[in-house]
Amino acid sequence: MGGASFAGKVVLVGYGSVGQSVLPLLLRHFALAPSRVTIITADNRGESIAAQYGVTHIICPIVPDNLYTVMNDFIQAGDFILNVSVNVSSLALIRYAQEKGALYLDTCIEPWEGGYTDASKSAADRTNYALRELALQLKQENPQGPTAMIAHGANPGLVSHFVKEALLNIAEDTGFVCEKPQTKQAWANLAQNLGIKTIHIAERDTQQSSVRKSPQEFVNTWSVDGFISEGLQPAELGWGTHEKHWPHDANAQETGCRAAIYLNRPGAATRVRSWVPGVGAYQGFLITHNEAISIADYLTVHKNNVPSYRPTVHYAYYPCDDAVLSLFELCGNDWQQQASQRILQDEIISGSDALGVLLMGHAKNAYWYGSRLSIEQARSLAPHTNATGLQVTATIVAAMQYAIQNPNLGVVEADEIPYDAILPIAKPYLGEVFGAYTDWTPLQSRESLFDDSVDKTCPYQFKNFRIE
Repeated sequence: MGGASFAGKVVLVGYGSVGQSVLPLLLRHFALAPSRVTIITADNRGESIAAQYGVTHIICPIVPDNLYTVMNDFIQAGDFILNVSVNVSSLALIRYAQEKGALYLDTCIEPWEGGYTDASKSAADRTNYALRELALQLKQENPQGPTAMIAHGANPGLVSHFVKEALLNIAEDTGFVCEKPQTKQAWANLAQNLGIKTIHIAERDTQQSSVRKSPQEFVNTWSVDGFISEGLQPAELGWGTHEKHWPHDANAQETGCRAAIYLNRPGAATRVRSWVPGVGAYQGFLITHNEAISIADYLTVHKNNVPSYRPTVHYAYYPCDDAVLSLFELCGNDWQQQASQRILQDEIISGSDALGVLLMGHAKNAYWYGSRLSIEQARSLAPHTNATGLQVTATIVAAMQYAIQNPNLGVVEADEIPYDAILPIAKPYLGEVFGAYTDWTPLQSRESLFDDSVDKTCPYQFKNFRIE
């Protein structure tokens, strides 16, 4: 699974579960000598793994006052900054990379420490929508600067490419004849012509550990700090033009693309129905993610500068069972983080991560397309990882290769780059990549026990909300 060579140096900012998972892939895929990789991180996690590969591991938390001082010792024009940290501002690192002539990639648009939970900020300012709008402003400032791939892990990132391949599969299976779209407008037109109303990023993680969660311990298959941070942000979703009801605690954004809304409650306290193959229907958490906004924005059709078509898009995440218990305990703690945390890796004994996109509303009802990767498959493909981690790091490597081959794109999102430049590189690491149709809908069996009609639970009519 080797790939393109890279002549520069790579600096990993952060070295938690994703950093530890991606390091072996970087060395293998880009034929990097360990001397050309440096890790800058806030603590000693993974230090022994870095030593195993002969990679320099520096413990130096990056904060606003020292970013330039720390990074200047390691970064020159043509190098690559891979930001897999928490609490280090993506915007600050992007600006730095643009000034130095370095390439850049992150897996989410991260603020400085406290940015997700600062009570002095409004809920609107703590959303991923707000972070994305700030990143897109950087895009306008230097449109042909060094490539900076924002929000390009598994999700956000990989799922945007799954959406495009899923749209083509649905078109073929329903007899809709079209050429492969080459522009944002053409992809949006295809989604509209197929009748896509809703897209779930539908993920069910069934990985299980031999060591179960203890009281006041947060357990997860990827970053605990990252998951808690996004779980405490307001729930967000791309808001479709077909929607007829307005959630009672929903808020519209006042500026920018206005493709999304946010709810006055944390995503970790918001449940949504969805479906994945093998498991079937489930109730996940409406965790805010960049892709819910970027996909909805990318697939918007405008008429006279007013949106005439846009699908509703949101994440529906059911993490591993111990992470679910951890979330419930976190809620019971009034959202105060548990005293200890643990990332599941070597102690995982079974399970898989099914991560895909569920497109609904077309002629065949609903279609899930994505990756189902077992822990056994993940371990056979790469060390120091699990099924969740490998789905992220495989896509990081694919996106880094694209950035190296296209070094002057400026700030760019996953939705803007060709899906068929990413998926062929990522797929060998993703286990089963397949599609499945289903007759399931979110309304199925909704009123089997109680009156749970949509009209009753969402009394505010869409006519009271105007998209401008």
